Amino acid sequence: MDSCEKVTVVGGGLAGSECALQLAARGVPVRLFEQRPAHCSPAHHTDGLAELVCSNSLKSMRRDSAAGLLKEELSRMGSKLLACAREAAVPAGGALAVDREDFSRRVGELVAASPLIEVVREEVTGVPAGRCVIAAGPLCSDALAGALRGLVGSSSLSFFDAAAPIVDAESIDRPVVFSQSRYEEQGAGDYLNCPMDKAEYEAFIGELLGAERVVAKDFEQSDLFCACQPVEEVARTGLDAARYGAMKPVGLTDPRSGRRPWAVVQLRPENSEGTAYNLVGFQTNLTWPEQRRVFRMIPGLENAEFFRYGVMHRNSFVDSPRCLDRTFAVPGTTVRLAGQITGTEGYTEAIASGLLAALNTFADLRGLAPVELPRTGAFGSLVSYATSPETSPYQPMHVNFGIVPPLGGPRLKKRERYAAYADRALADLAAYLEQRRDLFGE
Repeated sequence: MDSCEKVTVVGGGLAGSECALQLAARGVPVRLFEQRPAHCSPAHHTDGLAELVCSNSLKSMRRDSAAGLLKEELSRMGSKLLACAREAAVPAGGALAVDREDFSRRVGELVAASPLIEVVREEVTGVPAGRCVIAAGPLCSDALAGALRGLVGSSSLSFFDAAAPIVDAESIDRPVVFSQSRYEEQGAGDYLNCPMDKAEYEAFIGELLGAERVVAKDFEQSDLFCACQPVEEVARTGLDAARYGAMKPVGLTDPRSGRRPWAVVQLRPENSEGTAYNLVGFQTNLTWPEQRRVFRMIPGLENAEFFRYGVMHRNSFVDSPRCLDRTFAVPGTTVRLAGQITGTEGYTEAIASGLLAALNTFADLRGLAPVELPRTGAFGSLVSYATSPETSPYQPMHVNFGIVPPLGGPRLKKRERYAAYADRALADLAAYLEQRRDLFGE
């Protein structure tokens, strides 16, 4: 195949932007379609490329965590968006969180600077002719979703996702909240903490459970994606459920009392200026007036002004193990999927799938062998999970060490085991990249 054949990429999110940049870097011309601003999804707020619609955190940077290991693997594979994320980072302890506007701007500038990428601001309602990557995201239009269902021969699955509210930093009562990351010195941490005593916590949970929700017509508890459950749904599972989850006080000390609070609400900066904070783990399905009323019960947020309220929306994905091959292509076609529509759930995972789609599309164009990442890695194990016919029933998955092959030898303690997973994964990836200079350069 001629490597100069133009490839259509549908969707200017994380996966689509990474895919377009990777193809262009290898000399492949790209037509990148993005339907915003003419057509916006329920979760988007701007027309910028690579907009983060939920949290601004890409999770842990620790190499001995699955999320951190995936970032290290992507760095070694030359991810464009991960580099942008590092440049747009804001303080977040051991996590990689970004100023979402700065991040989107940097990605947009990279795309605009490439002479091989043509950005088309237009809705795509059918599967494009020719070679294409559909990275329209889990909120693609009804028309495109219908066309995809016809293509893959299987009905889409779906679940509900949610986003947390963001508050104005100026409206936070600073004498009440304290700055500390877990297990770090007071005043030196990247998070603001709103402490609660037992009475405050139980009153808050009571109001949270009784608050009015935005009820979707076909909403069921089983539809909720476990990693992004609304805080009120977590609270329904038990009085202390939130206190053992997002409101966990472990490793924190309230300087006013010198003791650990009964519960805390953590606030993470949204931007480098620290003018906006999001409520960590407070994805919600409450109505906007109820969010204003109930979340203002949180100590330090009594006068909070909301830049953005939390929202819930439906996410759709295909049954990848039965619809796609190991390269995320629809068998017998020149169509490949990428991003969360494949069920690889998470920001960094979306970036990874865009990179994988670009590499495999480039391999198709050049007549090269497809990418077969080592299954021992975070990236390779996720691809294996998402494309193995043995994965049944299929549900969205973040990278995690539960899907990597076990280690041989004696059983190690968890932290030692995770470090050994990372060492093995990076050694195997280094060997693979050395073998695939046809894809990763000389």
